[in-house]
Amino acid sequence: MNLAIDKGNTRLKWALFEGSQMLHMSQEGEDLPKQHCQGAIVCATGQLDVDSLGLDVDKVHVLTSQMRLPLKLNYATPQTLGADRIAAACGALKLCPGRGCVIVDAGTCITVDYMDGQGTYHGGAILPGIEMKFKALHNFTAKLPLITTVDEHDAPVTGCSTQESMVAGVLTATRFAIEGFVRHYRSIDPHCQVILTGGDYNWIWGDGLLAVDDCTCEPHLVMIGLNEILLENEK
Repeated sequence: MNLAIDKGNTRLKWALFEGSQMLHMSQEGEDLPKQHCQGAIVCATGQLDVDSLGLDVDKVHVLTSQMRLPLKLNYATPQTLGADRIAAACGALKLCPGRGCVIVDAGTCITVDYMDGQGTYHGGAILPGIEMKFKALHNFTAKLPLITTVDEHDAPVTGCSTQESMVAGVLTATRFAIEGFVRHYRSIDPHCQVILTGGDYNWIWGDGLLAVDDCTCEPHLVMIGLNEILLENEK
């Protein structure tokens, strides 16, 4: 049994695997498992004291670009590449072997990355996340309100009030940006798959919100990728 841990900017999440099968995915606030695991892999966006987790495992790996990976990195500064981006790309490779992928991870920041059909990761773009954009509009202006509750299905292109205009500038513009990136990558890789993940995916995708064909959502993409990296390093 293996353990995958993802420490993002906002939450700590974990999952248990037997081989490639996910046995359990943590819920928010759920304590780390106490049972013994053969191996564990940790993906940390910020600082994390692994020893403080109290894990009962034979070996703990902290994901970096220097680990043996199931994909190839074509990135100018791999030492600065976020571990979550590496893990998401490895998850996409597991789900869509032999096919190019556009990977959209909507978390505190939104990343849009491209991996070709030969399993080479080429990098991508980092955008401010949904909550970050709403906070920026409020914090850096004198009169714009802080929007904390939005119906993701009610994001206009043309806002008819200040709040609607802000929602259009955040949600609709974010969707347009993602659609533009997908058009670009499909101009060079027409059959690439779009995979959406991250805690804010529901703001972007569902019921036709994102005008992108052949798009799938996998909320556990990072966990799947972490486990694949762990399996690669246990060979």
